Amino acid sequence: MRALRPAPARSAAAAPAVMGPLLLLAVCAAALVAGQLPPEEPEPEFLAPLENMTVTQGRHVSFTCVVNHLGSYKVAWIKSDSKAILAIHDHMVTHNPRLAVTHNGHNTWKLHVSNVQKNDSGTYMCQINTDPMRSQMGTLGVLIPPDILDDEASDTDNAAPEGGSVFLRCQATGVPEPAVLWRREDSRNIVFRHDGGREKLSAKTFDGETLLLSSIQRADMGAYLCIASNGVPPSVSKRFIVQVHFHPLIKVSNQLVAAPVTSDVLLECYVEASPKAMNSWYRDTDSLLTAGAALVAGEKLMEGSKYEMEETPLSDYALLMKLTIRSLEKRDFGRYMCASVNALGKVEGDVRLQELHLAPKTTAPAPARHDKARKKPSAHDKPRKKKKKKGERGREEEGDGSSAEEDGDEGDSSAAAGGGGGANGNGGAGGGGGAAWFAPHTTIMPASGSARPPWVTMLDGAASSTGGGGGGAGSGGGGGAGGVAAGSSLPWRVAAAALGAWALARQRRRL
Repeated sequence: MRALRPAPARSAAAAPAVMGPLLLLAVCAAALVAGQLPPEEPEPEFLAPLENMTVTQGRHVSFTCVVNHLGSYKVAWIKSDSKAILAIHDHMVTHNPRLAVTHNGHNTWKLHVSNVQKNDSGTYMCQINTDPMRSQMGTLGVLIPPDILDDEASDTDNAAPEGGSVFLRCQATGVPEPAVLWRREDSRNIVFRHDGGREKLSAKTFDGETLLLSSIQRADMGAYLCIASNGVPPSVSKRFIVQVHFHPLIKVSNQLVAAPVTSDVLLECYVEASPKAMNSWYRDTDSLLTAGAALVAGEKLMEGSKYEMEETPLSDYALLMKLTIRSLEKRDFGRYMCASVNALGKVEGDVRLQELHLAPKTTAPAPARHDKARKKPSAHDKPRKKKKKKGERGREEEGDGSSAEEDGDEGDSSAAAGGGGGANGNGGAGGGGGAAWFAPHTTIMPASGSARPPWVTMLDGAASSTGGGGGGAGSGGGGGAGGVAAGSSLPWRVAAAALGAWALARQRRRL
């Protein structure tokens, strides 16, 4: 067996030069045979654009960036207008606590902005650190509700004398720019005067940041509202109080008031004044005040059980003064004054209180009560009269005469002047002449068989004077006996009795 001879040794320097290309070729060939050569890596790409966002101040907003095939590259968030790097991948760079970044572990990155403020508005960029860099941008718009700036000059200088001018300013900010509107709080028209007040226009509202009220009058006084709005809720408003200064004015609608004693009475005065006035009630006890005189001689009234005072506001500058006087007495009647005083002047109004005399209540006298009520005969109850002979009728009349004579003897026979005789039926009683004193009424019942009515009310008494008058006949036909002279004798008594008997007989015939 033949021994192999070793190959001659090569120099160390020539070996690497020969083996390098051969090794590379061998590796490539092996890779091709095995199919394991890695393909070329795809570039990162954005799957969706970055959306533009609009949000109201104070709300929360998020930008979303979706990237495919990021590989070993990184995603960064940048504020374009300031070139400030906010975050890289999932790490925050800025120290703003309202900003945050999140990654879902796959291909989505989000930038969160909480409690959005005006300075957060602008352009935001999602960037990949390729070469060259790839990025996409989105804008953030911040809507800001309107706000009214404070203006110390306009807040304090809102007063003017009547006929002067007031200038109001209302500056508002917001995004978008707000519109400013003026109106009165009480919904009355705003009045614009020109040429010294000779020209006048009015409107419910007025647009603009400034409002000029010229030739101002007391009716322009009150609250004015400045309202700013831009479509972003809420709208805001500011209240301006306009003051118009003038001296007091008093109007008294009822200058003369009448009331009875012991009643309560109300006195009223209408007052206009600005600035606010001090109002008082006075009473002119001594009638020393004259027109235009100062209120120094009157007695100032104080609130208490006797006087009740009240003021009822009617507008920004008008009120109604009320004075209630309780339980009127004689000394309460007289002149009262309502007075109003402010820095521009003083004025007073007069009310005169007089006593009202009420007519006394009168009642008709109660009719005399008798022992027995007389029943008025009706047509059905009236008995038929029998015809009597002439002799019987004469005897009846004679009987009536004796009855009348008997009644005529009643009373005091020593009377110097007599009163009237009694009446029956519907007749009235006659009165005697002279100064006579009459005793109380006395009811005299007739004897049975008498021709007089069931009873006759007569007056007993005596007269101290002479010269009595005759009695008057009543409407029902009753008659009365005349008075008798002093020292009357029997013939006169008989004549009086006969006259009474005749009257009674006549009345009976009528019945």
